[in-house]
Amino acid sequence: MRIAQHPILGTYEKGKKVHFTLDGKDMEGYEGESIAAALHAEGVMVHRYTGRQHKPRGIFCAIGRCTDCVMIVDGEPNVRTCITPLKENMKIQTQYGVLTKEEWEAKKV
Repeated sequence: MRIAQHPILGTYEKGKKVHFTLDGKDMEGYEGESIAAALHAEGVMVHRYTGRQHKPRGIFCAIGRCTDCVMIVDGEPNVRTCITPLKENMKIQTQYGVLTKEEWEAKKV
């Protein structure tokens, strides 16, 4: 299930295997592939939940034009994961509106 060619980033030479985390869970991908491609290969389809209706979103356009794949990457919200290259030890979090899950749940109280 690995995405090997991207309409914007093109093809790339598979980099070295790197480790990253998604919501604290250890995962692996290849340096230089998009974060979204690495997540897809790991079976992750939901990248964020909408702020108002809390609906799941994931890869839609895969060229950086929409915001369905945005996630919190190394503490920065709204990162378009379909065009952002994966690097070693990235900390990736599912986005809830523009918040982390913990912030979202605390806000609901």
